[in-house]
Amino acid sequence: EATVSIGQIQVGSALYFSPAPALAHIDMSGSGRPRTSSFAEPPGAPGAVSAAAGSSVTGGISAGKSGASQATGSSSTGFGNLKLARDSGKVTTVVATPGQGPDRPQEVSYTDIKVIGNGSFGVVYQARLIDSQEMVAIKKVLQDKRFKNRELQIMRKLDHCNIVRLRYFFYSSGDKKDEVYLNLVLDFVPETVYRVARHFNKAKTTIPIIYVKVYMYQLFRSLAYIHSQGVCHRDIKPQNLLVDPETAILKLCDFGSAKQLVRGEPNVSYICSRYYRAPELIFGATDYTSNIDIWSAGCVLAELLLGQPIFPGDSGVDQLVEIIKVLGTPTREQIREMNPNYTEFKFPQIKAHPWTKVLSALSSI
Repeated sequence: EATVSIGQIQVGSALYFSPAPALAHIDMSGSGRPRTSSFAEPPGAPGAVSAAAGSSVTGGISAGKSGASQATGSSSTGFGNLKLARDSGKVTTVVATPGQGPDRPQEVSYTDIKVIGNGSFGVVYQARLIDSQEMVAIKKVLQDKRFKNRELQIMRKLDHCNIVRLRYFFYSSGDKKDEVYLNLVLDFVPETVYRVARHFNKAKTTIPIIYVKVYMYQLFRSLAYIHSQGVCHRDIKPQNLLVDPETAILKLCDFGSAKQLVRGEPNVSYICSRYYRAPELIFGATDYTSNIDIWSAGCVLAELLLGQPIFPGDSGVDQLVEIIKVLGTPTREQIREMNPNYTEFKFPQIKAHPWTKVLSALSSI
């Protein structure tokens, strides 16, 4: 059986969706950049996704100053009045601004429009670019003046092979007066870690350990990059980890909850999906750091190994109970670090379970 060395991992081709040579695209040096130019866009392969169906995103989009006025005016040909779930014959042309580089609006045409996801944030469409015939995802979000939206300005500054790429953005009008939508044109990736894990779960087995290693490596590399840029994602979960099943390349998506953290500036604590919420958030901390993303990533890792969420809380308080049941009661010092207002609170004294017991189902690995 052919094997490929990835760092300290020997990858057998039989363990992967695709032949092992595809893994040569993955640069495990930690540089965060593609080993070859073909990595980011493998010939003939589609690009990457914006949001999974049914995913929930808090917050919205901030257009920032760049490109907003130039892109405005294309609403008559945008998604503002689109009602159909699918329109395979219509060709839509908009004036869009590139996601990276100078603000030089250009005409972009696409077709084969269909809805692939929706949630509180808006709607996600899949479409095909006319010029390149590549598939893209278009995330359409209502511009709500009541909320501070940052997704556009954050995505425009990010450039990494493990982060979904913003190709273009444009604005469109809605049915109501003064209703404006921001449309983010992103790479399309067909799968998510959530759906891959669910596939194995339905087969009553856990995901092969090699998948876990390669997926988690790429997740941590994407986090290292955005954290180096001062950005905290604040909603790491399997649904926001896109995967190309042909190459095993992972891309982090959905920056609707992301924020550039500034020391001394308070942040909302009610953030991040519950199962992946760090304990300091449950304690109401407002001065947290990007470490909350690392906690979430650890929860994803445990979920892939166990085949189910490690901390499946039914509410915010129950989430803390689930954490304590596994990790034990936090010390007074740990509580002080999370929120000094709770240092005198009496928590039930519970001992931590050894990881060998928590992961006992994996003893054969």
